[in-house]
Amino acid sequence: MQLSWLDWTLIAAYFLLSLGIGLHYRRRAGTSVAEFFASGRSMPWLLAGTSMVATTFAADTPLAVTGLVAKHGLAGNWFWWAWAFGGMLTVFVFAKMWRRAEVLTDVELIELRYAGRPAAFLRGFRAIYVAVVVNSFVIGWVTFAMVTVLRETVLHGTPADAGTDLLLVAVLLAVTGVYSALSGMWGVAVTDAVQFVLAMVGCIALAVIAVSAVGGIDALQQRAASNFGGTQLLDFVPAFDDSAAWMPIGVFAALVFGQWWATWYPGAEPGGGGYIVQRMASCRNERDAVKATLFFQVAHYCVRPWPWILVAFAALALHPELRDPGQIDQAGRGFPMLIRELAPNGLRGLLLVTFAAAYMSTISTQTNWGASYLVNDVYRRFVAPTAGERDLVRVARRASLVVAALGGGTAWWMLRFGITPEAAWAYLAALGGGLGSVFILRWFWWRVNAWSEITAMVGSVAAFFAVSLWQGSLPEGDRLPGQYTSLLVATSTLVLWLAATFVTTPESMAKLVAFYRKVRPDGPGWGPVAAGATDVRPDGTLGRGVLCAVLGTTVVWLVLPGIGSLIFGEHMRSAFCFGGAIVAGAILFVAMPRTAATPDSTG
Repeated sequence: MQLSWLDWTLIAAYFLLSLGIGLHYRRRAGTSVAEFFASGRSMPWLLAGTSMVATTFAADTPLAVTGLVAKHGLAGNWFWWAWAFGGMLTVFVFAKMWRRAEVLTDVELIELRYAGRPAAFLRGFRAIYVAVVVNSFVIGWVTFAMVTVLRETVLHGTPADAGTDLLLVAVLLAVTGVYSALSGMWGVAVTDAVQFVLAMVGCIALAVIAVSAVGGIDALQQRAASNFGGTQLLDFVPAFDDSAAWMPIGVFAALVFGQWWATWYPGAEPGGGGYIVQRMASCRNERDAVKATLFFQVAHYCVRPWPWILVAFAALALHPELRDPGQIDQAGRGFPMLIRELAPNGLRGLLLVTFAAAYMSTISTQTNWGASYLVNDVYRRFVAPTAGERDLVRVARRASLVVAALGGGTAWWMLRFGITPEAAWAYLAALGGGLGSVFILRWFWWRVNAWSEITAMVGSVAAFFAVSLWQGSLPEGDRLPGQYTSLLVATSTLVLWLAATFVTTPESMAKLVAFYRKVRPDGPGWGPVAAGATDVRPDGTLGRGVLCAVLGTTVVWLVLPGIGSLIFGEHMRSAFCFGGAIVAGAILFVAMPRTAATPDSTG
C-alpha cells in the first residue's frame, strides 16, 4: 500500500503530538507517586471514562470482532457483550467503595481487607503475576494484532521474515514507553482521549467507505449473508431453534448468566479491578468515579462496536474466502485488508494513525498500570518502605520501561511460535475462571479471608488443567463447549475457596472493623462487624445498586440492536428497542443511588 505525502504528514503529526503531551506533563508527574499513577486523585470524570474506553479499544479489538463475525455472525460478539452486567455492577455497586478505599492499585486492597503474612504474600505474588505475566500477554497480543495490520497495509507484499514489521512495532512501543515513563497517568489519560477520538473517526470513515464499496446497506446485508451461509449472520441473539444454530441455548445462558461473575479478565474484572480501578482512584470523588465508569460502560458497548461490525460485514461480503476452513482462524485480517483496498490517499494515513492510536493507548495504560504494581505493591511494600516520593517516581519511570520491554519480548515470542491473540484471550480467560466469585463476595461477607483468595487463585489453575485433561481424553464430538467448561472450572473453584474459608481462621475483628469504617460496605454479610462499629452508617443502597445494574444492562442490550436496526432500515424494531431503552433509562435515573461529590467522602 503506497502512502502519499499527506498520509506521512498525518502520521508524523500524530507522533509529535503524542510526544509533546508526554513532555508537557513530565514535571507534574514527577512530584509524587500518586501523581504518577493516579493523577493526584484530581482527574475529571469525562477524561477518566474516555481513558478507560480508549484502553479497551486496542489494535486487536476490531480484528477480533471481525473474526467473531466471520465465524459466528453478529451474535458471536456475545463473548464480550456478556460482561455488560458485571460492568454495570462495577458502576452502581463497587465504584464508590473502590474510591473510598483510596488505593493506588486493586491488589493494595488485599492488605486493607486482610492481615498477616498470608495477605502480604497474596499481595506481592498477585502484583508480580499481573504486572509480569498478565500484562506481558496483553501487550503481546495487542502487538501481534498491530503486526497483522502492518502486514496487510503498508507492508503488504513484502517478505514476512524481513523483520520490517517488528522494527516498526518496536518504534511504536519505544515511543509509547517513553511518553508513558515521562508523563505518568496525566499524560496517558490525555493522549488516550486524543487517540480515542482519532480511532473512532478513522473507523467510522472506513465503515462508510466499505459499505459504499459493497453497494449500500441492502447489498451489504444480502452479500454478507450469502457468503456466510444464511441470514443468521444478522441475528443479534442466536437462533436457537435453527438447525444451523452455532450456539445452543445452554451455551448462551452460560455466557449471559455465568461469565460476568465466573471469569476474571483484564478490563472486565468481577467487582472491578485493574486499570479500571486505577482510573477510579484517579477521580476527584465518589460521584466522579461512578460517572466515569458509567460513561465507559455505555461507550464501550454502545458507541464503539457498530463501525467495526459494518466493516466486518463488508470484509465478508467482499472476501468470501475468509470463511474458508484454512482461513477462518485468520479472518480478522479482513479489517486491515479493506484499508489497503478501499482507503484513498489521506485516509490511509488517518487509518494507520487510527490503529497506531488504538495500539498506543492500550500499551501506555498497560505500561503505567503494570509499573504501578511493581512500585506500589512490590518495591514500596517489600523493598524500600521508607522511600521518598522522588525515589518512587524514579523507580516508576524505570519500571514503566521494564514493563514495556517485557511486553515486547512476549510479543516476539507469540509471533515466533504463532500464538494468536484469540488463543491468548481464551487461555487467560480460562485461567481466571472462578476468581470472580471471591473478588465479589469479599466486599459483602466478613468471613472471607486471605486464604479464601489464595485457594481461589491456586484452585482455578488446578481446576482448569484438570478439566482440560479430562476434555482432552474424550473424543472430539463428546467434548463440552468452552462456555460449559469455564463454568465448571468456576463452580469447582467456588467450592474449593468456600471450603478453605470455613476451615481457616477469620480475619481479626480489629482489621475487619477498620475496613468496614473506611469502605462502609452494604449488606447483611457484615452483621458481626457492624455490631462492633455502631457509629458507622453504610449507604443502605445495595438493593438499589443491583437494580440499577440490571436496568443499565437492559439499556445496553436494547441500544445495541436498536442502533443496528436503525442502520439496516428496520424502523419498527429500532423504535421498539430505543423505546424500551428510554423506559429502562428513566427508571434507572430515578432509582440511581446518589453518591458523594466531595474529595473527603471516605467517612
